[in-house]
Amino acid sequence: MEKMKQLYHYLRDPHLVARFQQICGVRGTFSRTGTETSGCSSQAADRSHTHNNGACHQHGSGDTESDMGSGEGGKVQTRAAGARKRKTDCNVAKKPTEGSEASPQNGAAVSAATAGGDTAGQLGRSGAGPDPTAERDDGSPPRSSTVKPLRKNSLTGDAGQEFLIENRFLFYLFTFGTELGNELFYITFFPFVMWNVDAFVGRRLIMVWVWVMYLGQCTKDVIGWSRPASPPVVKVEMFYNSEYSMPSTHAMSGTAIPFSLFFMTLGRWEYPVTLGFSLALCWCLLVCSSRIYMGMHSVLDVMAGVLYSALILLFFLPALDLIDGFNLTCRYAPLIIISLHLGLGLFSFTLDTWSTSRGDTAQILGTGAGVALASHVNHLLGLMPDPTPEQLPFTMPAFTAGLVGTAMLRLVLGVLVLMATRAVMKAVTIPLVCRVFGVPSDDVRKARQHMEVELPYRYIVYGAVGFNVLFLVPLLFSYSPLS
Repeated sequence: MEKMKQLYHYLRDPHLVARFQQICGVRGTFSRTGTETSGCSSQAADRSHTHNNGACHQHGSGDTESDMGSGEGGKVQTRAAGARKRKTDCNVAKKPTEGSEASPQNGAAVSAATAGGDTAGQLGRSGAGPDPTAERDDGSPPRSSTVKPLRKNSLTGDAGQEFLIENRFLFYLFTFGTELGNELFYITFFPFVMWNVDAFVGRRLIMVWVWVMYLGQCTKDVIGWSRPASPPVVKVEMFYNSEYSMPSTHAMSGTAIPFSLFFMTLGRWEYPVTLGFSLALCWCLLVCSSRIYMGMHSVLDVMAGVLYSALILLFFLPALDLIDGFNLTCRYAPLIIISLHLGLGLFSFTLDTWSTSRGDTAQILGTGAGVALASHVNHLLGLMPDPTPEQLPFTMPAFTAGLVGTAMLRLVLGVLVLMATRAVMKAVTIPLVCRVFGVPSDDVRKARQHMEVELPYRYIVYGAVGFNVLFLVPLLFSYSPLS
């Protein structure tokens, strides 16, 4: 038991993440004051059990607007503590600053800032030694470059602290790996599979993704573990820093998607089995290691995400035929699909106070409901019929310029239709929902922090997007030379 506890603490240790980052060529630019202040805030947060999903919020001199979830808005308002608080002590983190407009989201450990916008963790060259990005005396190029996180924090708008990159190849590799679990990837990969590869596999892959991501997000809110502390960890990414940490949903999707794709196509498509498994394994390893590189997860978070996802697949994959058959043929399927996904959304919204993960969860459930409804409608109308067993297995086509060009044209035109759907539904849904529930719609970002606005907005908008992925776009293609 003692060894298990030691292993547990070792795998959660942020210094383990920091060592991995150093091996990969990531160097922080933490100042001495920043280290001390972060330590005080972290200790106070641990004592009071008030985590804001691991993020220590730094209050600026004015109101901050930031996007939430998939790049869309929540407004967090803070006030400066004043110039006399330039040196932050540990007691500040124990209780909210007097005069603060709102309590910290999800129990934030708040670090007060100066009125001039100086933060304890802000980059300072003094005392940091020579600039490693400067040209050397012998005229050789600099050893590293100074960069900032690619995207601001989706909840607080915090842009993060500068850091040094000494291995640009690994930086771009792991940036690509972490993008394999972000919305831009989902909105291109899933439609590409359905429009150009295999609609049967595509719709089932979305079913797996919905359940894996939903269970992962809910588990995060139930466990409520904080992100790895910074310092010592360098926050290469800031976008999800205000969400909880355990388990890593990137690791879960990075395990579920490639291996589900492998098992679903095994025997359905002709390709070398070893090659397919190797690609799935490399995909999974890249996504998982990228989350440690980005400083977003501990090693334990990632390991738990992989094992949790594998456990879900173990029970869910054998049931896919039953679930998919129900969605296609049952006359009550539309009502049950809508009710089930909406009920799951209501349950997830009661797990925590407002956070970016709530909106993402509703968005995932809406997309899954839309795709399931579209598959039912397609079956009723005889559109996009599944191939018969006599037509299987499929053979890989020759990759010609015409084939690749047609696939890319389908993808571009289809995504444009989805973006138009999203824009129209958003413009209609938000004012309507605000009017129904009596929520002021002057500030849309603030209005969407209300559950009665956020849940139906995400559910309806992305339900329409999911429906058009499998129904409207393929229908338009069928009346064009792109069929």
